[in-house]
Amino acid sequence: MSTNHKLTATSRKIEGKGASRRLRIAGHVPAIVYGAGEAPQAIQVLHNDILLGSRFESFYSSVIDLTVDGKLQKVLIKDWQKHPFKQLMLHMDFQRVNENEAVRVAVPVHFLNQEKSPAGKTAGLVISHNLTEITVSCLPKDLPEFIELDLASLKGGDIVHLSDIKLPAGVEIPELGLGKEHDVAVVTVAAIQEEVDPAAEGGDAPAEEKK
Repeated sequence: MSTNHKLTATSRKIEGKGASRRLRIAGHVPAIVYGAGEAPQAIQVLHNDILLGSRFESFYSSVIDLTVDGKLQKVLIKDWQKHPFKQLMLHMDFQRVNENEAVRVAVPVHFLNQEKSPAGKTAGLVISHNLTEITVSCLPKDLPEFIELDLASLKGGDIVHLSDIKLPAGVEIPELGLGKEHDVAVVTVAAIQEEVDPAAEGGDAPAEEKK
């Protein structure tokens, strides 16, 4: 189960870029909440509340309790715009969820016991994390904060695919239903390729050395 994140918001009128800029100066984030058969609603959320929530890895992949003008609704963060270099959220999109309908969410992957594995203890091997998050499908109540991938038995030459991941009950990976070509590698182990010095192998020396 995911951490229970909560946000409080108030409705707002859409008045253009100038109004959004004034909201940000006042410490609010302009946002939109939509979906679940209801009309989109323009809202504003305290920027400090967003910063507090974003300290948790699960904030962007969990169902959030969003209260707008006193009305509670379940939402997911579907999109956001951040300032290029400041710690400032510029805009957010929230999607309402139906607790009886499956949602698709990208959740982070936690790699466990890599250092204890044969591959982790062997010099000359490179362990690559090709995916650090995975899109899963499940009911909102089953949405995990993260997916654990135990690499304790990982050894040289191994490839861990999506289909090798053990999922919590009620959770599935939609991509696996699209065919074998979508069963991509999550983790790979490869030997380091060392460059060979031609001179050391008895090859031709550089022209300057011959002179």
